[in-house]
Amino acid sequence: MPVASRRRAAGAVSLEEVTQLIIRKRWPVTMLGIGPMSEDTFIAALELARDKDFPVMLIASRNQIDAAELGGGYVFCSTQKNFNAVIRRLARKVGFRGLLYLCRDHGGPWQRDDERAAKLPEEKAMELAKKSYLADVLNGFNVLHIDPTKDPHIPSPIPMEVVIRRTVELIAFVEKERVRRGIGPVSYEIGTDEISGGLTAASAFERFIVTLTRELAAKGLPKPTFIVGQTGTLVKMRRNMGTTDFKTARVLTEIAAKHGIGFKEHNADYLSTECLRRHPKERITASNVAPEYGVAETEALVKLARMEEKALAEASGAARKLRPSGLIAVIQKAVLDSGRWTKWLIKPDPRLTRERVESDPKMLAEITFVNGHYTFNTPAVKAARRTMYKNLVKLGVVKDPERFVIDYIKKSIDRYVTAFQLKGLTSRVLRELGK
Repeated sequence: MPVASRRRAAGAVSLEEVTQLIIRKRWPVTMLGIGPMSEDTFIAALELARDKDFPVMLIASRNQIDAAELGGGYVFCSTQKNFNAVIRRLARKVGFRGLLYLCRDHGGPWQRDDERAAKLPEEKAMELAKKSYLADVLNGFNVLHIDPTKDPHIPSPIPMEVVIRRTVELIAFVEKERVRRGIGPVSYEIGTDEISGGLTAASAFERFIVTLTRELAAKGLPKPTFIVGQTGTLVKMRRNMGTTDFKTARVLTEIAAKHGIGFKEHNADYLSTECLRRHPKERITASNVAPEYGVAETEALVKLARMEEKALAEASGAARKLRPSGLIAVIQKAVLDSGRWTKWLIKPDPRLTRERVESDPKMLAEITFVNGHYTFNTPAVKAARRTMYKNLVKLGVVKDPERFVIDYIKKSIDRYVTAFQLKGLTSRVLRELGK
């Protein structure tokens, strides 16, 4: 449930309430979904929200955070239970008392890389998706993205009727289990490639909404809070290969609003500040950003590592005996070992082997920046990071290396907070609700 507000009990303001206010009042504001790349990312987000008074949405994919029995995730807290516990601990630590929502990003069948690679049959994939969603609601998740659009057995795009059937089945399961266990309401996010903005007509987008909401209503199931629409954005390496198509977004947001649903954009990383500033005016209810914040943390760590290298090279006396952390090389090895770096290549290239990357310093550096966040939780990287922090303090280079990293991430997040006009949103919501 949301962390307690200064003026309202925990969980009393749902994300559905916030979204409906933004839609009905036509507030020029865009909420921000933040990827859970690390504990420092959490702290950066919570401190900003504390100081600028806006709701926080932390979005986690199944690859990042999932049930232990399903393999957990690659981020440091790994499971839904740990995710919830860490967030509550950090909220207390930084004195955050605002609205905070734990969100499942891209939940559903085959949304884990290992499940898709194994080409699980639909029945098994849906069974595992349900187990994942159940772990979500049992551990305080507030928003569930129902995304049954990845299927190793059906060529993309998945037929709309299949997406709707699976979406209804998954929401029905969650609602049944939630009510049976006495758990409060959750919000739902829907969306599929079949309704991607700029790729299909607005009529298909509306047909999806009308058909799905009709079937949900017939079964007594709640209407979604968000619908995802692809506005033309696509993240590769440290770039957004597209940009927000506001002409398309304007049509889709109006259709969604007409049906009382917030329009949500994914992959807003690296968009220009000018582009971001247009989001609230164009009534984009929310946007997700994740890789950019992982890159920001990696950039900060590399900057610190370069400072350490320089200081050790210039050191004298006892300082010369300090053991170098070698953090950059450790991260580089972990990145290449993970094999995940191929996902972010601008163009797939089967000839681009690990050996070729290692022989090209510029390419290796870029791949390290983009994929460093996958390695933050590996034992070797954690150990090298601790050594680097100790060295920087002993050498008198940086008094608080962790604070350096947190502040670096905050700058990246704050660019969105400012452009999306989020400052003061929590107080505005509470005033409007009379709380």
